[in-house]
Amino acid sequence: MFGTSGVRGAVGEDVTAEVALCIGRALGSEVSGRVVVGRDARESGTMLEHALVAGLLECGIDVLRLGTLPTPSIARAVEWFDADAGAVITASHNPPTDNGVKLWTASGRAFDSAQRAAIERRIEDEDYELAAWDGVGTERHRSIENRHRDALKSSVDLENPCSVVVDIGNGTGRLTADALSDLGCTVSTLNGQRDGRFPARPSEPTDETLRGLKSHVAATDADLGIAHDGDADRMMAVDGDGNFVDGDALLALFGREAASEGDRIAVPVNTSLAVDDAVATVGADVVRTRVGDVFVAERCAEPGVVFGGEPSGAWIWADETPCPDGPLAACKLVEFVSRRGPLADLVDDIDAYPLRRESVETSDKAGVLERVEAAVREEYDDIDDRDGLRVETDDGWFLVRASGTQPLVRVTAEGRTEAATDRLFDEALALVESRTGPVRT
Repeated sequence: MFGTSGVRGAVGEDVTAEVALCIGRALGSEVSGRVVVGRDARESGTMLEHALVAGLLECGIDVLRLGTLPTPSIARAVEWFDADAGAVITASHNPPTDNGVKLWTASGRAFDSAQRAAIERRIEDEDYELAAWDGVGTERHRSIENRHRDALKSSVDLENPCSVVVDIGNGTGRLTADALSDLGCTVSTLNGQRDGRFPARPSEPTDETLRGLKSHVAATDADLGIAHDGDADRMMAVDGDGNFVDGDALLALFGREAASEGDRIAVPVNTSLAVDDAVATVGADVVRTRVGDVFVAERCAEPGVVFGGEPSGAWIWADETPCPDGPLAACKLVEFVSRRGPLADLVDDIDAYPLRRESVETSDKAGVLERVEAAVREEYDDIDDRDGLRVETDDGWFLVRASGTQPLVRVTAEGRTEAATDRLFDEALALVESRTGPVRT
């Protein structure tokens, strides 16, 4: 039921009011006391929020409704209100046809594997602890926008305020523009009107979807551009010349800045060698996780892990908040630029290695991975199997991993030279295609 970032899928098919009601009942049966609830701007959000809140109230839970806000604001609010859990109605960067639910612990960290499994078990068994007629929960509304905004202002110190363009993407990320303006930056926005249909561009901020932001920054004297997805847990960037900044480069910049001698940063198994090299310059190490910000956040809770991130745009500063916080990442990046100069120069200082990716269609992802694993273990020694099969060699790595949402096996390879990348990629792709047939996407 739960993917790598909560329950998510097409509204009316995978995600319905009944599903939201059951999640509310299950959550209400697992916790006690108080739960904070909010949502992103999607058209279906009101319906799903009502259903989830009904399930919580039915189990005697007191609900604090926070309204339409960035997901990181709602996650932070769980601790602010001394609540037992939080729930956000969101599908993050998915298309407007989708929606879902993400759950947060009392500390503001996403539910871990065991907690998600407990919710699934209650729903499957219809094992709910419903309250008596005189024990149903209460419902109140609270406003927290200024609190997150104040936290962002206190988290950074801008020596030279910048000129920044913020592409809100019709989502909930206006907080970033407001906080940067408070910090003295000259801020302009694109796609700032909240609209859960995401009419201006697809919600996920990528090189392809941010063409408008890239053109606008290139045509102005802005120092950089910032972009969010629909619920503002992700943040990506464009340099002052209008060039999209690769997620691995951002991860290397953030990790190197956050870490020092003996520290560790958490990254997923599909992260570039450039990140390892960048943090090694300050005496820090990389620890790898499964793909998904939930798993990165789990590692960030460990001693000595000071930062975690995913190249897709999720960034976690362990000493400030245990959840991905796009507005915080935006403010941190602007702080770097204000102190160290143009973003393009900072990115140029990060090593970049050739990387290749392809996907192979299959209706038997598990079977293909099982057969590939048998072959990999015969040929290679350094294997990480926590999420697919990542094979390390002297001159690079490759990863064979099943997609979490599509009938695909994904193949990724990166080497320190073009020749090494091509060799590793061809080896990995041959391992997969010889066990599925050559159907590439």
